[in-house]
Amino acid sequence: MDTQKEDMEGLWSLLSWLASCVIVFGGSLPYVPQYQEIQRSSNTEGFSTRVCLLLLIANILRIFFWFGKQFELPLLLQSVVMIITMLAMLQLCCNIQQANRVSTKQHHFTDLDLRYFWSWSSFGDYLLFCFAFTVICALVTLLLLDSVLFVEALGSLAVLFEAMLGLPQLLQNFHNHSTRGMSVKMVLLWTTGDVFKTAYFWINDSPSQFWVCGAVQIFIDVAILVQVLHYGQDLWVKLG
Repeated sequence: MDTQKEDMEGLWSLLSWLASCVIVFGGSLPYVPQYQEIQRSSNTEGFSTRVCLLLLIANILRIFFWFGKQFELPLLLQSVVMIITMLAMLQLCCNIQQANRVSTKQHHFTDLDLRYFWSWSSFGDYLLFCFAFTVICALVTLLLLDSVLFVEALGSLAVLFEAMLGLPQLLQNFHNHSTRGMSVKMVLLWTTGDVFKTAYFWINDSPSQFWVCGAVQIFIDVAILVQVLHYGQDLWVKLG
């Protein structure tokens, strides 16, 4: 009986470890084939660097949220891995855009020109923005770390950026009345990932901000799935 109990505990520990690995690296893995495709084609049109902006802000804020309300270590490591992934994507996009650029006019973060915000000419400008944003967050967090209201608001703001990641795609589909380039399989993979992530938050009793974020992401995923099915059905009707 004791042996069986030990085996069950060992199996549970293994599953818990595997789940933690999925949490840490799972969010970054979809960007690996995208990175390879951009590198192969030397074309960045299919990837929006605004995704990098949202995820960098969300994960930097999440790291500072950890200092005020410590949650599971895998979630903290996930933020670090995602920041590295987004910086790698930005560096690749900048290198390719520089190689393909016809105009010689340069735009830099230090110009403080809002018209070209997040459309700068070199990767160093994006690093400078991340550094400045991190320093500002660090100073504010240091001053207000004892405020429960601030810590909770910081966590909510962090997950809000992440939760809204699929919203531009949802609105674009609605505006174009088309989901060309998307498939049911792709959206189901997104939804499965978000369901797994939300279940992990709930099982591990993560701060409420995390599972609320997951629930919002699942809702947006389902809405996009409905769009894919609806607009795909309209396409078949037209072809028929």
